[in-house]
Amino acid sequence: MSAPKSIVPTPALTQDDLRGRRVIVGAPGLGWRADLRADEKVVQGSRTYVPVIPEQDWYRAELEQVEVFAPLVPVERVWVEKLAFLQDGDGVSNPAPKHLVSLDAPPEQHPITAVDARRITGRRLVQVIDGVERRDLRAVTETYSSADGEICIRIATELEWYRWVWSGQHPKTLEVPARLLWLE
Repeated sequence: MSAPKSIVPTPALTQDDLRGRRVIVGAPGLGWRADLRADEKVVQGSRTYVPVIPEQDWYRAELEQVEVFAPLVPVERVWVEKLAFLQDGDGVSNPAPKHLVSLDAPPEQHPITAVDARRITGRRLVQVIDGVERRDLRAVTETYSSADGEICIRIATELEWYRWVWSGQHPKTLEVPARLLWLE
């Protein structure tokens, strides 16, 4: 089975149409924060900013059509998560890093097979069936053995995952064979 595309952080300065895109914010040498969504760039004076909000607030605002506070982050501190194919030789099944990363930009995120991962509840997943990727999913359980003995994971859409946070309503889940799932 082929691995899904890797996530390659790309400077927001070089990107148009940021609304709804997954972003990473931070500063070189200091650290990074992910699981955020962006809105369109805003220019104030000679500076360009990106309104950035946690994904939970993004989904709630979109579903309930409510306004949420979005801090303005200087565009040079925002990277957009873009999808790219793995290169030959890139590791995808070992959850341990194979090399050190630079602190100059957020690191690339290579997919890891769900069956090889540890502690997956709440993590972002990609489901791959016949080469087609389905993203914006979250693991609701760890791996377990289903009634027919297959190793499975219960998953939910991100909307269902985050609705669980703000409403307390349990998410609608689906039992999926772990062999079809990858951690982003």
